[in-house]
Amino acid sequence: MVATEVKDNTLRIDKWLWAARFFKTRALAAEAVAGGKVKVNGERAKAAKAVRVNDALRIHIGPYEYAVRVLALSARRGPAPQAALLYEENESSQAARKELATRLAAEARYAAPATGRPSKKERRQVIQFKKTRLE
Repeated sequence: MVATEVKDNTLRIDKWLWAARFFKTRALAAEAVAGGKVKVNGERAKAAKAVRVNDALRIHIGPYEYAVRVLALSARRGPAPQAALLYEENESSQAARKELATRLAAEARYAAPATGRPSKKERRQVIQFKKTRLE
């Protein structure tokens, strides 16, 4: 899976992100790069930015941030175990993501459940309340 159809030992960053399975489609990868969610060697990149082996990437996906180093290039999207061989993630990045995940899970446990739309009785009470406020 390593170095397939790669020209001059470089590959577009959106293709690499897709092949490494950070994003489900190339369009989503290109959108994330254009939105500033991906940095190459500390700088914002465009979707056509060439990625090389040993480049440092910082990828923001939702609340999580991945700090990875490119180990290999591949233009083909393969199985997840092979895609994981394309990069190496920092230990501090993994620890920070795990900590954030546990914190978000704990916050979700204590959040009030969504109640949805008001019932007919509650809606009438809201209308009555608004009428009394306007008078």
